[in-house]
Amino acid sequence: MGQRPLVVVVGPTAVGKSRIAVEIAGQIDGEIISGDSMQVYRGMDIGAAKILPEEMVAFNGRSIPHHLLDILEPDEPFSVADFQAMARPLIKEIYTRGKVPMLVGGTGLYIQAVVDPYRFKEVSSDPILRKKLEAEEVEKGRGYLYRKLEAVDPVAARRIHPSNVRRVIRALEVYYLTGEPISTTWVVQRENAADGTATRMVGLTLPRDELYRRIDLRVEKMISDGLVEEVRGLLKKGYSPDLKSMQALGYRHITEYLQGQCDLEDAIKRLKRDTRHFAKRQYTWFLRDPRIKWYDVGKYRSLLKIASEIASDVAGQCQEA
Repeated sequence: MGQRPLVVVVGPTAVGKSRIAVEIAGQIDGEIISGDSMQVYRGMDIGAAKILPEEMVAFNGRSIPHHLLDILEPDEPFSVADFQAMARPLIKEIYTRGKVPMLVGGTGLYIQAVVDPYRFKEVSSDPILRKKLEAEEVEKGRGYLYRKLEAVDPVAARRIHPSNVRRVIRALEVYYLTGEPISTTWVVQRENAADGTATRMVGLTLPRDELYRRIDLRVEKMISDGLVEEVRGLLKKGYSPDLKSMQALGYRHITEYLQGQCDLEDAIKRLKRDTRHFAKRQYTWFLRDPRIKWYDVGKYRSLLKIASEIASDVAGQCQEA
């Protein structure tokens, strides 16, 4: 094999990335690096759909190491730049063990920051400016800051969801502090994560109706598995609802229920809806990348069947490189 392979597995939430990736890793002797922005946090297991230890074993009995899970407390800051700084050395470390690194997840910017490394410019924050922007959003109404962002940095606005006020504020903060759109700090270098690496990108997909059915079932299972109790426990430990981690899908919705802002039925309904919208945004992000080879999970008789075909394809591509 002329180049060292880096296998990337992406796709929308609930498509089956975690389990399929374990089976691929079992066949190509891989180790998995989580490319999910929520799975880095300890104690946030159910809402983040974190893979269980017993699920980290392939059908062939091989135990698959997973990296960048449970490395931070929910109130510790973590950015895409932090992820890049951790993931790139991990890839090289996995090579030294003679294993194949696999980057698996649905957080598009995290994946891209490794596959096409961004060179991040550090921009300091201004707490006074941030408080002023927060007050403006409250005074002028929801969506006011997003409209300002659309005017000064349409590129960033297309990548940031309107409801993600924290990221909108950060983008405006950078613009006001530097005079430049935050999107200009996202400098992409068209090179692989490590010299001599052959990156093989795999996308998992499902027909929309089936994916939405799986999303609904996943949300219902999260509730039955104890998501409400998980969120209640985090709040009791003193974690603020305003934290980046607590604003994530599921945690925000259940927090609103626990604070009496809605009933549980409404929280679950909105969580299903917002997760479907999130899956659509994931598709939009990944479909822009022509390097991704897509596999329709619904066309395979079993999880093992699709994993075997992907493992075979990946191995063949790397031999040709």
